[in-house]
Amino acid sequence: MRLLPLAVTVLLTLSVAYYVYTPIPDGIQEPWKLMLVDAALRTAMRLAVLKHWLGFDHYIKSFRRYTQGFEGSVNSYLTSDSSGGVIPGVKVSDVTFAGIPVRVYEPPAGGEGHLRRGLVYFHGGGWALGSAKKGSYDVTNRMVSDELNMVVVSVEYRLYPEVHFPVPYLDCLTAAKHFLSPEILAKYAVDPERVAVSGDSAGGNLAAAVAQEISTDDSMSVKFSVQALIYPALQALDINTPSFLQNQNLAILSRPFMLQFWLQYLNADLSLEPQLLVNNHSALRHSTLTPELRSRVDWTTLLPEKHKKNHKPLIVENGSPEILKEVPGLLDVRAAPLLASPEVLAKLPRAYIITCEHDVLRDDGLMYARRLQDAGVMVTNDHYEDGFHGCFSLVMWPLDFDVGKRVLRGYISWLQKNL
Repeated sequence: MRLLPLAVTVLLTLSVAYYVYTPIPDGIQEPWKLMLVDAALRTAMRLAVLKHWLGFDHYIKSFRRYTQGFEGSVNSYLTSDSSGGVIPGVKVSDVTFAGIPVRVYEPPAGGEGHLRRGLVYFHGGGWALGSAKKGSYDVTNRMVSDELNMVVVSVEYRLYPEVHFPVPYLDCLTAAKHFLSPEILAKYAVDPERVAVSGDSAGGNLAAAVAQEISTDDSMSVKFSVQALIYPALQALDINTPSFLQNQNLAILSRPFMLQFWLQYLNADLSLEPQLLVNNHSALRHSTLTPELRSRVDWTTLLPEKHKKNHKPLIVENGSPEILKEVPGLLDVRAAPLLASPEVLAKLPRAYIITCEHDVLRDDGLMYARRLQDAGVMVTNDHYEDGFHGCFSLVMWPLDFDVGKRVLRGYISWLQKNL
């Protein structure tokens, strides 16, 4: 009988280890910490799905509350006040820009006869999760504002399932245009020649799309000086790029999970997922998908050789042509900025693009960097061989990763030198 407690303990320990363990590439440091983060996210998602199945709430809303609750607790521990006000040096205000909620971070330096930098930031989260006001985004925006003497506008755009494309994009565009108006820039003492737009993951998608729209809008007297995109999601026409296949089951963001985010954002039926996973939506017989459009997402010509890694393109002859009619957002440059024409790209400001080796979205960023360069835009691509999706946000204890801190430091350094 004395052995029973020991046997139960061993069994429970093995069961937990089995649940937590997920294969992590050798190049990623602190693998067990990443496994724990991934296990926590999987657990929260499964609980949210269970509540959804029982009819209590939409699973995304439940998952959002779980993650924001944890981040809010950590943020409260790290800062004296996460809801706004004056924190050592940085003034934080929750206001609206043309009806869109934003959080504005104002640095202590400048403002009295001295113009400051400006930044419009769009958070990530698959167009369904995250907040401009909570967690790591709040902490990093305070840091960026303080270190760079920068007015940061973090946009609280609306999310799925409450809305779908193009609403999040339009929210971001509206807020950005409002901030870029000469009277608002003057109000915040921002130099109109030193304003950036930035975002990570889905926020990188929104930043790229907003930058494209504003760069071609002749009615805008002030435009962005630089764009800083952190592992952006830029297309859903090819879910079989080398990075999608190489990292398809990796922690934090798997290939099916990213595709689910896309389908939700574009208000598409989730039952289409199997078709998109085999590229049936981008088959050769689709007349709307012209050779010119295909060339804009052709990783065989746009990716550096070292990232192709002997992968072969998945080209479908017939496929399901009705998908592009059912989901027109797949071809809409406001949702898929990688599809923009060379003429549009040529008008964009210089770019900073962060990509991570262990990320399904790696190739989106690399292809966009190449297309921008081909269009004559100055591009800096910081590629992190030990990076993974989401690491930019994992800089706070107890979920801090060394690579996340390096990515954040590189981001701040580039803005310091180029804005």
